[in-house]
Amino acid sequence: MAEAIGLGLLAAYGGGMPQDFLIARNPEEGTTLPFLLRIPLGPDGIVLKAKDTWPRTSKVYCHRAVGWPAQPDLVESVPVRSCVRRGAAIDLVLGRGRENRSQFVLTRIRGGREAIFWQTARTAKQARPAATLPTARAAGVVDLPILVDSHERYAWNFSHQQASTTTRGLPAGDYAVEWDGQVVAAVERKSLPDLVQTLTGGKMRYLLAALADLPRAAVVVEDKYSRVFALERVRPAVVADGLAECHARFPSVPILFCETRALAQEWTYRFLAASVQEAADEAGGTSRLADISPATPPSAAQVRAWAQEQGYAVSPRGRIAAEVMAAFERRHQ
Repeated sequence: MAEAIGLGLLAAYGGGMPQDFLIARNPEEGTTLPFLLRIPLGPDGIVLKAKDTWPRTSKVYCHRAVGWPAQPDLVESVPVRSCVRRGAAIDLVLGRGRENRSQFVLTRIRGGREAIFWQTARTAKQARPAATLPTARAAGVVDLPILVDSHERYAWNFSHQQASTTTRGLPAGDYAVEWDGQVVAAVERKSLPDLVQTLTGGKMRYLLAALADLPRAAVVVEDKYSRVFALERVRPAVVADGLAECHARFPSVPILFCETRALAQEWTYRFLAASVQEAADEAGGTSRLADISPATPPSAAQVRAWAQEQGYAVSPRGRIAAEVMAAFERRHQ
């Protein structure tokens, strides 16, 4: 199994006391994985590159590193109570009161490429919220064109929703929609650590001011509000007060906690779709994205009549071809 996965892992330490779990800064320049982890398994340990120092709000993506540096820039060294390989996972228990139990899961992703995810019981549960996302498109929208800011890293692709994306520089926000060539709504996406850093670093006020210049805007956080009060590296009251001040100063830009990445993306899609419809109504016209209301679906006779007018060959009875239905839905674009 170890050879198949390719990490050369061992099921035990091979004698002696467990070593420390080490976290250091990654000396590579321009990397998106700024930390190195050394898991005390095997004679030389297992060295991984990681995106964060602990899976606090979501799973942390890791990738194998060439080796541990001779003079590491250590961030943390924590005694290990237990480190055991169980199948395709490594269970790690640290010798401290909090943030002490985690697991490294080895898997294969698209194309057979190896991937390693560092998770805790909390983040594993959060990745599977007790909610099923709807597959129905937003009311009145056939295919929502969403603009994605060119500086957005790990951008949403809205593959679950009926939307298409285009990347370009945005004046505010990470995701936006236009009406008549003007941005009419934007959404700024934040993870909880990013939100905390933006608040405590003094950048939040400028970010919200830029969003407030738009007709509609919001900030979505990929986490629960209750997680604010579980923060350890900053006083929770400082973050809570900062959020309250933002709401009071910029009431037109709400900050919503959407629990997970998937739910935040779903809310953003529907907010942007509704914003386009509202902009069209304000302009006194009909949205180019307008479609027949889901409450009054078209009849087969209506679709056939339209198709015949457009020169499509349709039978008087039976199922209408998918390409004809798709063309019918696109008729207002």
